Amino acid sequence: MTTFDPQAVYSEWMAQLMNQNKWQEWMKPATALADVPLLDALKEVGAEIDPATMSKLQSDYMVEFGKLWQDFLVSKLPQIHDRRFSSPDWHAQATHTYNAASYLLNARFLLAMAEAVQGPEKKRQKIRFAVQQMIDAMSPANFLVSNPEAQAKLIESKGESLAIGISQMLADMQKGRISQTDESAFEVGKNVATTEGTVVYQNRLFQLIQYTPLTKTAHQRPLLMVPPCINKFYILDLQPENSVVRYAIEQGNTVFLVSWANPDESLAKVTWNDYIEEGAIKAIHVVQEISKQDKINVFGFCVGGTIISTALAALADRGENVASSLTLLTTLLDFSDTGILDVFVDEMQVSMREKTLGAGGMMPGRDLASTFSSLRANDLVWSYVQKNYLKGEAPPPFDLLYWNADSTNLPGPMFCWYLRNTYLENSLKIPGKLTVAGNKIDLGKIDAPVFIYGSREDHIVPWQAAYASCVLLNPKKKTRNRFILGASGHIAGVVNPPAKKKRSYWTNAHIGSDAQSWFDGAVEHSGSWWPEWASFLSEHGGKMVKVPAKPGNVSFPAIESAPGRYVKVRAE
Repeated sequence: MTTFDPQAVYSEWMAQLMNQNKWQEWMKPATALADVPLLDALKEVGAEIDPATMSKLQSDYMVEFGKLWQDFLVSKLPQIHDRRFSSPDWHAQATHTYNAASYLLNARFLLAMAEAVQGPEKKRQKIRFAVQQMIDAMSPANFLVSNPEAQAKLIESKGESLAIGISQMLADMQKGRISQTDESAFEVGKNVATTEGTVVYQNRLFQLIQYTPLTKTAHQRPLLMVPPCINKFYILDLQPENSVVRYAIEQGNTVFLVSWANPDESLAKVTWNDYIEEGAIKAIHVVQEISKQDKINVFGFCVGGTIISTALAALADRGENVASSLTLLTTLLDFSDTGILDVFVDEMQVSMREKTLGAGGMMPGRDLASTFSSLRANDLVWSYVQKNYLKGEAPPPFDLLYWNADSTNLPGPMFCWYLRNTYLENSLKIPGKLTVAGNKIDLGKIDAPVFIYGSREDHIVPWQAAYASCVLLNPKKKTRNRFILGASGHIAGVVNPPAKKKRSYWTNAHIGSDAQSWFDGAVEHSGSWWPEWASFLSEHGGKMVKVPAKPGNVSFPAIESAPGRYVKVRAE
């Protein structure tokens, strides 16, 4: 079975904008097995459904469809509990209400068919994901001919909404992505990524920012933050009130941060080894030299956590134990459970990438962005199709979505190594299996207390997978590990400042091998987990000393003001 391509679905929708015939063919009532196009598609990829199960599904469907039809005949409107159809326009005319109800009935039936598929779980997951994507694309809310909200707007504006919508759609086709926010409202360094600091080192892969102190004294051991290279670092520094970077500084830490380069063709042959040696390890050594500290607090977010953990393991193999503590936020080290992203990774797909990019080339940031958007297609794709194109509404300014659209490329060799050795073969967790930067990698040799954070509703790094790092790190001294579970998802769970007094988090001092057992014994607390992390950093930051008079030192003088040039480079 081929892997779902979100860009292909988007392009298909463009072609079908004013013609629902193809989608309606998929969604028509199933009066017999032969009438279900999905069943034919499943057979083509070797997927089977038990005949008895299929018969039961079809029988249940016809009962529900018959009831819906009877209600229609007596003008009884169905109850619809789906926010896509919550507008009064969907209930003003019976035709629209029944169209939405029929769609939801067909959607349930198609998903039930996908759930009933027999075979290996990985294959079943791919089928469920692809079917869900197609169902989301088929919604009557996505088409002008069947969206009463868009039709009302068309009449009210005397056609102007459609003209604007088409103009916005054509502009997005030029960009190769759907606009989710007013990008003209933001500028990196002006109203996002504004925490004051100085670039004190740079090479072809990153700039190192040293932030200006906000306190008179700070812990003697600095904090080095390594964000993911798949996105820009300023998700950790959006606005002053929700900046993880600024919060860490306010708590009396001298903060350094890696700002990754947005690769172009000059970096087309850069490898994972390069990201570890020239990236993370080099950043560690520069921070050590500037701070004159042998041990530093180290932080990694998402892929940044995978990178910094690999670097620390490589240094441990060299006899260098440099971390006073390690913080990992929504990070995968054990890739046994990769959540929904698993549908995009199999031997066929990885081999294809290796053939096209393994020896050199660029993984475009827009492809990565469309993949992540497809994971929440109704929220990040189709809602904007409806607003931007069908209704002609301009998306409002939103800093998080501006960051989300500011994608980064990845060097092909680095990307292919990462896919195969982590997501596909899960080799990072096996002591000594991988050699990186000339060293055998054994995560168990990282000698440092660890603060591990997972988000309960994370669809990119399932919290149980984040918890699995507790087993790999400090395997003989698990009491040195601390796990915190936060509410919400991959980003919102992390960016949750105390001042907002939102959400909650769970703690349990007992670290065992089983994530569910940990949760069963955990205690829920209201508010942000950030103070828990600040306390952890303080415990391992050393004594309080006078803050540096100026950034860098003689060997590493100031280059330019934060946020630096690298973060401002847009992906082509």
